[in-house]
Amino acid sequence: MEFLSWKVEDYVAVATISRPPANALSQGLINEINAMLDAMEHDDAVRVILLHGEGRFFSAGADIKEFTSVTSGEQFAVLAKNGQVVFERMERFPKPILAAIHGAALGGGLELAMGCHIRFVTENAKLGLPELQLGLIPGFAGTQRLPRYVGVAKAAEMMFTSEPILGTEAVQWGLANKAFTDEELLPKTLEIAKKMAKKSPIALKAAIDVLQYVKTASYQEGMEAEAISFGTVFVSEDAKEGISAFIEKREPIFKGK
Repeated sequence: MEFLSWKVEDYVAVATISRPPANALSQGLINEINAMLDAMEHDDAVRVILLHGEGRFFSAGADIKEFTSVTSGEQFAVLAKNGQVVFERMERFPKPILAAIHGAALGGGLELAMGCHIRFVTENAKLGLPELQLGLIPGFAGTQRLPRYVGVAKAAEMMFTSEPILGTEAVQWGLANKAFTDEELLPKTLEIAKKMAKKSPIALKAAIDVLQYVKTASYQEGMEAEAISFGTVFVSEDAKEGISAFIEKREPIFKGK
């Protein structure tokens, strides 16, 4: 694999995202995550997966430059759906998946982290969904998962302002389980993962299965609506302006068209 590697220790697979400089979430990386799940689903040596990013970030967002090669709203909706399917598979995966977040988990990076069962963060990590700054909306089920953790009003604030929250705030809002120092994050998360790996794999799978019932039918409908809206918004002039402004490192000027 090009962007993803892992090693197994005491039934815990420590998976590392390595796509410098920001571990941007490309379609290639999403496909590799899916391939990793294929490899681990029936591997008895793996009972828990710990996902983290190499370098400065967990994942600082989707690969915006990749968006420029997409020419239609329909293609963009398909791109969104692909990410949704993989992250939904993660959330339903029969083995616990833990995210160890440092630096930043923004946009698609946070959507990836929310696809994990549990999130641990550094105190100063930045977590947010800043897509509206680009004239877009989250497309990998972020509009459905974030309100489950922080409530509708806080999710709306985070999306509408595009401002991230710190790791310590993420714990207070229920988006993350615990905050650690930068030095503590990986060893502490690994310690928790190893504790989980001592549990019965059958019982872990059953617990994950029944946790899925907290999702309502409207959750699935919301994901489908999000993918469609993602494509619709993408073909607007505002989206083109937002993406151009991001690439050119300037403030976007939106005209509501």
